[in-house]
Amino acid sequence: MKILIIGGAGFIGSVLVKELLKNNADIIVIDKLSLGSLDYIDTTKVDFHQLDINDIECVLKVLKDKKIGEVWHLAANSDIPAGVENLSVDLNDTFMSTVSTLTIMKEINCKKLYFASSSAVYGFNKNRLHEDIGPLMPISNYGAMKLSSEALISSSLESFLAKVCIYRFPNVVGIPATHGVILDFISKLKKDMSRLDVLGNGSQQKSYLHVSELVEAMLFINKNTDTGMNYYNIGPMDDGVFVSQIAEETCKVISPDAKIKYQETDRGWVGDVPRFYYSIDKLIDLGWKPKLSSLEAVQKAIKEIASQEGI
Repeated sequence: MKILIIGGAGFIGSVLVKELLKNNADIIVIDKLSLGSLDYIDTTKVDFHQLDINDIECVLKVLKDKKIGEVWHLAANSDIPAGVENLSVDLNDTFMSTVSTLTIMKEINCKKLYFASSSAVYGFNKNRLHEDIGPLMPISNYGAMKLSSEALISSSLESFLAKVCIYRFPNVVGIPATHGVILDFISKLKKDMSRLDVLGNGSQQKSYLHVSELVEAMLFINKNTDTGMNYYNIGPMDDGVFVSQIAEETCKVISPDAKIKYQETDRGWVGDVPRFYYSIDKLIDLGWKPKLSSLEAVQKAIKEIASQEGI
């Protein structure tokens, strides 16, 4: 049976593809390459198609007569401010991509779906976030469309799916970096080594996980869960790091003498959750826990991304 990975040429998808290929998986990748790149995957080892998953007719033609055993849905808009500015961005790339994925899965009779969700579904909640906390009140269109996707997947489980795994990501770092705070900081410093302008006042505190551990956790969840609905927070075991720490660590590596300039607000943009604290007790009970702290994941990623950017 083949594995279909939607968004498999992107940041997380490409790392997942490499890991699955270690076990000689038969993989089909569909990616419209808005942020992904063919440089991130070995196209000699996967069946790659540059397509928008929302082009259902073309996708079904590609999948005709191919037996798909499981689908990984990793495609979404990753620019939260752009999604706040224009509702159609997350409607199309984050929610309609889920509608299209489920439509295609029903048509080809595939019953296993693995879905990349987000901590953004929780909104701004001062309590420690466990999987069954509520009510869920997203503050970004991205979070709202991820939560809507989860709801639609849940209803599809009742009608035709057999197994669902929903992974609620924290902030994920590492390479190949296509977006995110570390890449943003390094790009700014490359333009001006004397200063680093930070969105917000630096007090934002969030959980960070290295992409290698994220992929490891997802595969562990798949292997160790049964049919039906499975949903897990994936993250570090600590309370995260401050944006100010990330700025300082980045300057240490890239430009130690750079002056860091902060804004007055505690939010970097509309829809930015200023802080959240993850509980991964459910995942620990399943038998997996990360090796790196948030700070260690950030420090590792800074060195990786600096190398990626030629520094």
